[in-house]
Amino acid sequence: MKIVMRHFFIGTFTGICLFCAACVPEITASETIPVFVSIPPQKYFVEKIGGEFVSVSVMVGPGANAHTFEPKPAQMTGLAKARIYFAVGMEFENVWLDRIAAANPGLIIVHTEKGIERIPMKDHHSDDEHKAFSDKHEEHHGIPDPHIWLSPPLVKVQAKNILDGLTAADSEHQSAYLPNYETFIKETDALDAELRGIFAEKGNHTRFMVFHPSWGYFAQAYGLEQIPIEIEGKEPKPAQLARLIGYARKEGIRVVFVQPRFSVKNAETIAKAIQGQVAFADPLAEDWAKNLRDVAEKFKAALK
Repeated sequence: MKIVMRHFFIGTFTGICLFCAACVPEITASETIPVFVSIPPQKYFVEKIGGEFVSVSVMVGPGANAHTFEPKPAQMTGLAKARIYFAVGMEFENVWLDRIAAANPGLIIVHTEKGIERIPMKDHHSDDEHKAFSDKHEEHHGIPDPHIWLSPPLVKVQAKNILDGLTAADSEHQSAYLPNYETFIKETDALDAELRGIFAEKGNHTRFMVFHPSWGYFAQAYGLEQIPIEIEGKEPKPAQLARLIGYARKEGIRVVFVQPRFSVKNAETIAKAIQGQVAFADPLAEDWAKNLRDVAEKFKAALK
């Protein structure tokens, strides 16, 4: 009897609390939409558009490899309760999205890369050890480059997909999502103009060297050319590394950009050989706009 009465009072108290919460006009944490994104920059986009109505969890945290990532058990538990998953086209999504959807049949999966023509990742060292390394370089027709979030013009496409996803899941707050989206588009246009201004006087100096070819879309947007050391996760062979060093010396390249938290061994080898230095350019920084401004200034200083 005591147990029954205890459950009755707990249930009654809980019901009263829920009723009172419903009467409060402010948005509470319980009213936010639980959503997941693949990478930190997407969190920036979704929060810009969703505002106070979304609670965003990120799959790939600091230090994780976004190309080979596997969700943790705690993340799978959270995904079972999520309303929306915003995909971006990373390799791990090809394996895990179906499993995530099976665990949560009600989950809305939004492909933010929808409508974007993805470019192939490029290789600047041939697999044929007998071919000379030429100024034209070899173009690698492998996997599509997933790093679409590093181009402000392409982020505008992603933003529209995010808006559509939020509206489909929560039409009640469309009146908030739409002006947030419009504000974000204006901010993105302003950032794009600022970056174009940074590179306006680059002249023939367009090349920068990176360890992992993350910056292809950024380079495409601003008339630049990235010279990658690795391709599709593969480090260069000794002969390829020697050709890269020769190319860097010939072109006067003195900076090798690497992603924070990843091995810099080969980058340091090249930097030492060309009497240059290693610098960091993070494609996964959460403060997207600030990061692109910072990286643009670094690239500008290093262009050859």
